Amino acid sequence: MSEEEVATESVINNFNEAFNRHDVDAVMAMMTDDCVFESTGPAPDAIRHVGQAAVRRCWVELFEGAPTARFSTEESIFAGNRCVVRWRYDWGDGHIRGVDVFRVRDGKVAEKLAYVKG
Repeated sequence: MSEEEVATESVINNFNEAFNRHDVDAVMAMMTDDCVFESTGPAPDAIRHVGQAAVRRCWVELFEGAPTARFSTEESIFAGNRCVVRWRYDWGDGHIRGVDVFRVRDGKVAEKLAYVKG
C-alpha cells in the first residue's frame, strides 16, 4: 500500500469506529466542512446532502432511528485517497448489504456515496 493509501485507511477505520459508536460529534469532526453524503434512497438516485449541517442531520436521524444498529466491514479496497467499503448493516431482526465509496481530503472524509443491494 502507498503512503496515501495507508493514511486513507486510517481515516476510514477511525470514521467507521465512530460511526458504530453512534458518536455524531466524532463522525462530523472527521468530515470536511463541504462534505457530501449520498444516501441509499429513494431510488433511483437517492438524496445528496452537502455540508456539515445537512450531513449531521442524516446521522442524527439514522442513529436515533436505530440505536443498536451496526455496520460490519466485509472488505475494503484502497486506491490513493479513495476507498470502497463493502459492508453489512444489522438492526433488530434485519440486515442489508451495500457499498460505500469514500473520498478523503486533508485527513478527513470529503465524500461518502452509499449504495445497497436490493
